[in-house]
Amino acid sequence: MSDILIGKGDIQVSLLAKYGNRHGLVAGATGTGKSVSLMVLAEGFSRMGVPVFMADVKGDIAGLAAAGTPSEKLQERVTRIGIEGYSNEASPVTFWDLYGKKGHPVRTTVSEFGPNLFSRVLELNETQSGVLDIAFKLADDQGLLLLDLEDLRAILTHVAENKTAISSQYGLVSPTSVAAIQRALLRLEQQGGEHFFGEPALQLSDIMQRHPSGRGMINLLTADQLILQPRLYSSFLLWLLSELFETLPEVGDLEQPKLVFFFDEAHLLFDDIQPALLQRVEQVVRLIRSKGVGVYFCSQNPDDIPDNVLGQLGNRIQHALRAYTPRDQKAVRTAAETFVPNPKIDVAKVISELAVGEALVSTLQEKGIPMPVERTIICPPRCRMGSITDAERQAVLAQSLLGMKYDQGINRESAYEVLNKRVQVAASAAAEQNEVKSAPANEKPEKEQKEEPGFLKELLFGNGRRQGVIETEAKYQARKFLRGMLGSLLGRRRR
Repeated sequence: MSDILIGKGDIQVSLLAKYGNRHGLVAGATGTGKSVSLMVLAEGFSRMGVPVFMADVKGDIAGLAAAGTPSEKLQERVTRIGIEGYSNEASPVTFWDLYGKKGHPVRTTVSEFGPNLFSRVLELNETQSGVLDIAFKLADDQGLLLLDLEDLRAILTHVAENKTAISSQYGLVSPTSVAAIQRALLRLEQQGGEHFFGEPALQLSDIMQRHPSGRGMINLLTADQLILQPRLYSSFLLWLLSELFETLPEVGDLEQPKLVFFFDEAHLLFDDIQPALLQRVEQVVRLIRSKGVGVYFCSQNPDDIPDNVLGQLGNRIQHALRAYTPRDQKAVRTAAETFVPNPKIDVAKVISELAVGEALVSTLQEKGIPMPVERTIICPPRCRMGSITDAERQAVLAQSLLGMKYDQGINRESAYEVLNKRVQVAASAAAEQNEVKSAPANEKPEKEQKEEPGFLKELLFGNGRRQGVIETEAKYQARKFLRGMLGSLLGRRRR
């Protein structure tokens, strides 16, 4: 185990492994070096054996999978900071992609995603969200699996077609609300959302693996297209964070985290977030550290993060902010106020003066006490600072054993198939009933004659109106016998 050297100011600044689960923030304007800081943190956690999950929004974080290129400028920075044992190297990386194009497909089931996050992704109002809750509850009560969007559409159609009975049991169902939800689902599907829902669903253990070398795997979610659907992007990351919170056991404070989760473009999560959902996020962030998970938010401004969440982020890396607008000036003041003061640094002034590759850094030190803020030159990552080629990405994917598990989708029987069978059975029964009603009174339908087990019995033994074959033959033989007996008797009398 070793701490993560972030950079150097007057002193070297490190993130201590045992406080890696105390969460963190990487902030700064576009182009100020946030991606480099994220790479340094990801490499550092990986080297100590901690798995990492992070989104690659611009495509440059994928450079973690390739070794960097030595240069004089790079070596000068290494010497200036005093990095020991520095060498250019690749990190063990697993690529994931919601659309399954640039990584292994990431899926979850509709049931696991849940009605609350669906309401957020679909931008439903309160009434529509209530109807969606009813649909999920009905599916649970009837044992209907909700795996993909087809299943969700099917259960909504079932709710609409049986709205009277369902309304009396679960609450009022409005056909207008069902129609609005169906339209929202269509939009989600057109945005590519149908790729995310289905099986095989992502197992959390597969993003918490170590490489055979002992290094933690860095799981990169390709998000250059996903980020164009900000609600789906942020809801997916929130779902994954919630799954980790609900699934992992309590472990208390460890010597190092079990997993570190990076939430890039964090402002997309908190924009227009509903109070109930924000409360849930605050709860998860507050409690998930006891399960060994560190959460690091990345955004342009610290004030993108609500105060109740921001107050729980003990490790801070603040890159430059440009105070051009009143909002920018407010963000500078917010950032300055969140650091432990350093008498040598005017934080509010320095934030606007930081060069690319510089940051104001404060991390938790012994006993969890935050260090005074330090103006820091950030370490260079050991990987490539930039994107990789398609061929390099495919080479990494080809070495991954997870492709056998996730690359091919599965479509097992679920709500869509079950409800369709019910409709077909009901339609078939109605057709047979109509056929029986329309047949003449003295004639049964051909199908019924063939299938009715009493037909042969009636042919042989007859019914109340007609004699059967056996009855007819028996009566003929009886009459023949009687005639013979009478003839014999009469003959005797004649003699």
